[in-house]
Amino acid sequence: MRVSGASRSFAALRHPGFRVFLACSALAMMADNIEHVISYYVIYQRFHSTALQGFAVISHWLPYLTLSVYSGALADRLDPRRMIQAGMALFMLVSACWGLLFLSGGAQMWQAGVLLVIHGLAGVLWLPASQVLLYDIVGPVELQSAVRLGATARYLGMLGGPGIGGLLLNALGPVHGIFANALIYLPMALWLVSAPYGPRFRQLARPVRAIKGFSEVFATLKVVRENPVLLSMTLLAGGASLFIGNAYQAQMPGFAADLGHGNMDHAYSMLLAADALGALTGGIVLESRGFLSARPATAFRLAMIWCLALGGFALSRSYALALGLLVVAGFVELSFSSMAQALVQMNAPDAIRGRVIGVFAMSSLGMRMWSGVTVGLLGSLIGIHGSLALAAGAFLMVAALLSLWERAREPAPLA
Repeated sequence: MRVSGASRSFAALRHPGFRVFLACSALAMMADNIEHVISYYVIYQRFHSTALQGFAVISHWLPYLTLSVYSGALADRLDPRRMIQAGMALFMLVSACWGLLFLSGGAQMWQAGVLLVIHGLAGVLWLPASQVLLYDIVGPVELQSAVRLGATARYLGMLGGPGIGGLLLNALGPVHGIFANALIYLPMALWLVSAPYGPRFRQLARPVRAIKGFSEVFATLKVVRENPVLLSMTLLAGGASLFIGNAYQAQMPGFAADLGHGNMDHAYSMLLAADALGALTGGIVLESRGFLSARPATAFRLAMIWCLALGGFALSRSYALALGLLVVAGFVELSFSSMAQALVQMNAPDAIRGRVIGVFAMSSLGMRMWSGVTVGLLGSLIGIHGSLALAAGAFLMVAALLSLWERAREPAPLA
């Protein structure tokens, strides 16, 4: 395993390019979440369909499940900057199309589904390529710091997204609000026009291998399987996505309505913001203090705490307690997810870095499609509180088993 320099506070920020990349990533993620806030709200108000909210999760994450490895392979071969720009262009297109649908007043369920799928395609172009570019920007020494700060920036976008999304929704309405949101993706696209990173700027050229269809996927999976750290972190991320993912966020309008705390719009935004606030706090505290260096055993323990916090949220009938538990959930989710990502980055072979990141994205993001079933569609049958509690309990058992496996494979101490 490569040694990370994350013990220094905010180590990755010494790279000027990373500072710009971090700010642009936060803006792009904020725009992503503003779109979700506005579109989920309009979908809920128009259709009142728990099943459609679950389908929003499935259709959004399906491209990650099917295309992440190929996207990572393309990032190995092509300029990741151009792939990210293509993703930003699709995001802007989707926001503009939502605006046109809202303007017409005749949005139909199939049209919403198509836009959610295109949004997922934009993400699968963006995220694996951004992780490859991240390694180009900071190198291996500050990688853990960069991954953790990058995850913090994404949660900063999640924190700002609900608040600004709610502001745009109330001040401009859904039509003008979603049109304004399209412009927030521009800084990332414009900075990447001449950012000095990517294949032409690497000191040592990485070997480039052709993409060979399914055989490429199987070959990369074999590399992951033979490396215990890559395998355990990929399984942990996949389990979190399979059982829970972010499906509970798509159901937040329902949780807000059930908790019955004042104005529903305000309650909805506050629940989303509490989760993001916990993650933002976690990123700042962990980076400033150098806590929780990347270790598989630590990642497993944090994941189990996440399950307990979300299970408590699902069963809570107190709005104040629900907010507090979401803050805790956000803190530990940021901690274990960024730790898993950093461990994968540090252990990925240089020649197939994009492909390994693609496998991890397929697991950590693509498997979220099924959380639309475990939390969303199941929630339409037994209620979203029960489905989230069951999902959290199932993943708790998975994380505990992985922790036991990690402990069993550790060498016994010398007598």
